[in-house]
Amino acid sequence: MPNINYATQYQQALDQNFPYVLNFGALFNSPSNSLFKWTGAKAIEIPVIATTGRKDANRDTIGEFGRNFSNSWEPKTLSNQRMWDTLVHPMDIDQTNFVTSIGNITKVYNDQQKFPEMDAYCISKIYADWTAKSKTADTTVLTEDNVLTVFDARMQAMDEARVPVQGRKLYVTPGVKTLLKNASQVTRQIIAGASNDGVISRSVNRLDEVEIIQVSSDLMKTVYDFTSGWATGVGAKQIQMCLIHPLAVITPVSYQFASLDEPTAKTQGKFYYYEESFEDVFILDNKVNAIDFVIVA
Repeated sequence: MPNINYATQYQQALDQNFPYVLNFGALFNSPSNSLFKWTGAKAIEIPVIATTGRKDANRDTIGEFGRNFSNSWEPKTLSNQRMWDTLVHPMDIDQTNFVTSIGNITKVYNDQQKFPEMDAYCISKIYADWTAKSKTADTTVLTEDNVLTVFDARMQAMDEARVPVQGRKLYVTPGVKTLLKNASQVTRQIIAGASNDGVISRSVNRLDEVEIIQVSSDLMKTVYDFTSGWATGVGAKQIQMCLIHPLAVITPVSYQFASLDEPTAKTQGKFYYYEESFEDVFILDNKVNAIDFVIVA
């Protein structure tokens, strides 16, 4: 690795372009996270309840009593255990005017490595679980003329499956976001006047009842290699759209640890930072119809 730049004129904070955030934050905060129970250090179970339907009532007699519901448990096993560590020499912190402080280093690590990796794992794991349930993604080549037709087909399928309309999210690449803005079926009213200082807004943030969330193309792949950090995996396809309801996923975290050790003889006079987490992403078996994908063939 190149030597740390000791230029004292550097600002206190590193100037990193376009830091990442969790694009799939709504999925990591799924309401379904409150449903499961832990059955071990890396195992969870999700309750599944079914009931019978209603019958005609009788005012004159009493019918037979019986149990008209069942309860089963859907097991899941976590497998995504990740760690990161680094040594920092105290003189590096001092000689870079505190640019390489642990706070700055971990901020850059979170913004450019950890958070994007979590996004990449989330979308690719959902896709893998979804296709494992015999689901197949749409491979239509999207254009301005057909993008809304493809979207409507995904919405209609979810409507038929009785997926709640409120809360659905549409994750798209920047290219698809542009297609939606210019879609031939869209009727747009543009107002430019004194009330908005003459600024014309062409943004598309919602489509029908669905929130649109733009995600960079490199974080919308079907397969990733997580050997070191994250990279597009062999045979990966480009995800163009993911229509999903957050209720369809859970994101359990079994273990989180982060610690900073002061310089000691064991670390040869250096600070030592270490963090580890044990987490995963799953789709719920009975909500598989609340997920749909459009990919590039």
